[in-house]
Amino acid sequence: MLTPRSSLARRLVAALDASPSRIPVLVGGCGSGRTTLLQQLRDRIGRGPTLLLNVERTATTPERFLQAMAATSPLPVGNAPAGGARAAFDATLDFFSRARSSGGEPVTFLLDEFLELRTFESFPGLRRVLHEFIDCISLSSNRFVLSSRYIVRTLRLLRDRSARFEVIHMPGFTAEDTLDVVGMAAAADPADAEYTARSVQSLADGRPAYVRALADELALMREHGGGDVVSALASLLVADGRLSKLCGFCYELRLHRARGYGALKAILEILGEDEGLTLTEISQRLHRTPGSTKDYLSWLEDVDLVTARQKRYSFTDPVLRVWVRLHCRATAPSEDDLAREIHRYALPRLPRQEPVLVMAGGGGSGIIEID
Repeated sequence: MLTPRSSLARRLVAALDASPSRIPVLVGGCGSGRTTLLQQLRDRIGRGPTLLLNVERTATTPERFLQAMAATSPLPVGNAPAGGARAAFDATLDFFSRARSSGGEPVTFLLDEFLELRTFESFPGLRRVLHEFIDCISLSSNRFVLSSRYIVRTLRLLRDRSARFEVIHMPGFTAEDTLDVVGMAAAADPADAEYTARSVQSLADGRPAYVRALADELALMREHGGGDVVSALASLLVADGRLSKLCGFCYELRLHRARGYGALKAILEILGEDEGLTLTEISQRLHRTPGSTKDYLSWLEDVDLVTARQKRYSFTDPVLRVWVRLHCRATAPSEDDLAREIHRYALPRLPRQEPVLVMAGGGGSGIIEID
């Protein structure tokens, strides 16, 4: 379990209880805790007229999506009507809009990865599925919480839409959150535990899934004689390591949701070699025109793989960049490669350890700093 975000959960409940209710939209990258938060929210508001649905796993055809809702919903949904994909999607929108509990109360829908409804746009008569969905729920008296891992796409979709929508960026873990996950047993004394937590938080870029992986690896190392945060990160980024698998999943998932698969991988490799490059510098290394390179970069931004700051491009996720440097190559990294890349990434990010102050002579007459 991730550290519960009680203040964020309260914010969601307040949005749902407002009159009229607002529609929170949770956005955050892989492993940011969106799904966990939706599950906690369902438990908090009760399982009565509440439906939690993983759209990514069930958005196959409009007919089967309606069947999946019917199998999960505590309320009657009805069978898919005759008329094919268009009719089934209309029935889905009608259920979102008009569903009520047995007592006539509004229904709460928690829709994880709602942008995957776009899958239906490959069927005849369904070319603006997401826009129709957004227009439908913005007019409904039911309550909705949406989530997506695609920040740029979500913001674009909701631009100039109803004021009911409230975009909430999933916050990263603070050092205090990380200490709750790592635990005071991570070190011999509280000062060391706090330093370990700050180190984990920094190397994980505050991303909950990365924090949990590092915390678990440190706990495993302690059972076998101990270890440090940098060693734990190295263990997690070997070919079959937990972070390596997670980064590989996110890398492929986002690339397959974008256009220009091969060229996009090439740009990520270029940014893996050197970050903060301009459009011109990237196009020269890619051996493509600035115009086509600009398109490729916009497609990478569209799935949140790269971010532009002052016209210079970098990885959105710094740990993913380490993974690309290690594993997007012709041969598996050697132990020396792994050590070099981990230290290159970790050393500038590790917090400075505070000097330990001890009293000299045991009588409190002076203070000696020990670095």
